[in-house]
Amino acid sequence: MSIIQEFKEFAVKGNVMDLAVGVIIGGAFGKIIDSMVKDIIMPFISWVLGGDVDYSNWFLVLGDNPNNLTTLKAAQDAGLNVLAYGNFLTILINFLLLAWVVFLLVKLMNRVRRQQPAEPEAPAATPEDIELLREIRDELKRKG
Repeated sequence: MSIIQEFKEFAVKGNVMDLAVGVIIGGAFGKIIDSMVKDIIMPFISWVLGGDVDYSNWFLVLGDNPNNLTTLKAAQDAGLNVLAYGNFLTILINFLLLAWVVFLLVKLMNRVRRQQPAEPEAPAATPEDIELLREIRDELKRKG
């Protein structure tokens, strides 16, 4: 079998196609979660904390800040060593929400699978020696 033929068989298997669809939907779903955090959750948190806060601009200068720069971009452009924890917090909240939603989806799928009736198992094939012993038994019953 040629390598091209093997690749064709691999690429058109159901699992590979399911994975591709999952990755595409996951990418779109990630954008939805990003928007939810940036456009809904963070503004709400900002409102609760009492102010219009730009979390992506939260940073800490490690070392000297000679020009007293107050924006992350300005500090990075000036070459200062900055710890940009605001963006990290936003991405962390994105991850936690995405993980929570995936957990809930898996939990829902497991519940649906448990509710489906189990398929009856096919009876196991009887070993050949057992069949032979049954034939001998039946033959002895018939003769005796």
